[in-house]
Amino acid sequence: MKKIIFPLFVSLIIGSIGCKKPGYGGDAKIVGCVYVQKWNTTFTQYIGKYPGKDLYVYIIYGSHTGFDKRIKTDYNGQFEFPYLYEGDYSVYVYSRDSSFSDLSGMTAIVKQINITERKEIFNADTFHIFE
Repeated sequence: MKKIIFPLFVSLIIGSIGCKKPGYGGDAKIVGCVYVQKWNTTFTQYIGKYPGKDLYVYIIYGSHTGFDKRIKTDYNGQFEFPYLYEGDYSVYVYSRDSSFSDLSGMTAIVKQINITERKEIFNADTFHIFE
């Protein structure tokens, strides 16, 4: 009986090592930046644009509910989520709602990202938000 159970146990351990779920602990990363367009309160007058400094950027691992991690952009509006495994991610930031359809006045700008290589550096490009 021991001769059957031990190989089965070893194969289960080895099989689970190769099946990493999206999340923290890998060698890949997601990078990007946030840029702000400043408008008046009614979105009728454009004021200017600038890098989104010290703004929160959120990430969701796989199909989790709620965010798994949040970071702030640097002084140039850039951000980085390092040490990720291969898999699906959602990265988002909040923006003023220019359509006035959300009663909170804010809306999420979301990008769906799929990391396919172990050491991939995925460029999420620029998130353009309103303030």
